[in-house]
Amino acid sequence: MNTLKVSQVNTYIKALLDGSEPLRNLFIEGEISNYKLYQPSGHMYFTLKDEKAQLKAVMFSSSAYKLRFTPENGMRVICRGRISVYEKSGEYQLYAEDMQPVGVGALNLAYEQLKEKLFKEGVCDPNRKKPLPEYPNKIGVVTSAIGAAVQDIKNITSRRYPLAELVIAPTVVQGEKAAPDIVRSIQLLDSRGDIDVMIVGRGGGSIEDLWAFNTEEVARAVIACQTPVVSAVGHESDFTICDFVADLRAPTPSAAAELVCPDMNALLNHVRSLQYTAELYISAFVEELTQQLSELTDFSALADGDTLLLPFEDRLTILKNRMDTSFEQRAEIEFHRFSALAGRLNALSPLAVMQRGFAVVKQAVRVITRAADADRNKYLTVAFADGELSCKICGGQDHEQERNEL
Repeated sequence: MNTLKVSQVNTYIKALLDGSEPLRNLFIEGEISNYKLYQPSGHMYFTLKDEKAQLKAVMFSSSAYKLRFTPENGMRVICRGRISVYEKSGEYQLYAEDMQPVGVGALNLAYEQLKEKLFKEGVCDPNRKKPLPEYPNKIGVVTSAIGAAVQDIKNITSRRYPLAELVIAPTVVQGEKAAPDIVRSIQLLDSRGDIDVMIVGRGGGSIEDLWAFNTEEVARAVIACQTPVVSAVGHESDFTICDFVADLRAPTPSAAAELVCPDMNALLNHVRSLQYTAELYISAFVEELTQQLSELTDFSALADGDTLLLPFEDRLTILKNRMDTSFEQRAEIEFHRFSALAGRLNALSPLAVMQRGFAVVKQAVRVITRAADADRNKYLTVAFADGELSCKICGGQDHEQERNEL
């Protein structure tokens, strides 16, 4: 009689199962139960079951970390893997290499799971949102350096509020390297300490293209950021996890630039309005005090000497001195603010640049910035600070060569 050890039997059965071609690559549908994730190994152990039977399963960390979603008890899934035996216990089980939820995509499920988790933590609460600065000096931008988004932000900022400086952190915004690179850029700009507000985003795309902005690592970086963050990912219909945790969501990168940049023309009108209001207020206040003084002077004629009038005169003098001091200080503050803004705006004025010896070259209504853009058969208009000249093009490279020979 040939007697076998238990371990020999289990080894033999394992060899039979491992050698079975049909059992090497199975797709099995079932409901997850007894789910456990062991740390720090990262291995997942669970049971797949249906109405009639159940099957133990394991997914090692090398496969588990690739999952976009978190498995849960009661979730119906399709697992791909192989059947083998765990020799120590003699139990056969499924060694899962991949898992997909039934009825919903893995990305959509991962999105909803993370969204629910963050809302439960309260990090999406409007009360924790930081306000945006009214007049930012430096605006940080986390996006691709070559995409349309960064060009839109540059154009709108220069048009609406050229006083602000854009600090761009070139970032990978799509693919496997995108999420850690976005985190790096956010932390880099936030650590500077001089960024007033930050725009994080990119142009539109599919859910796969935008997925980096749906990851927990990017969400945590935005939550931890001390600088106010405006999320501007995709098109108006795209909502990402980054949108929920940011201090403000903009439907597009262009809209984000509109939100963080005040309108320079509106700002100038506001300054003029404040100046006009202050002048009216000062004038009305002085007139009122003058009227009160006149009434007190008239009343003193009926009183016995200065006895009745003296307390009112002293009080009036004190109030007038306080008023003069207060309004002088306020007027000086507003004057310096207005002067500073006017000086910065004047430095950006094309006329101021022209007064330093520069000129603007136009052909018809088009501004010419390069020699190659000019039509040599048409006249040019050269605008100086004090007038314009109409000029004819005499030559190009040949003319330059002749001039060099002279």
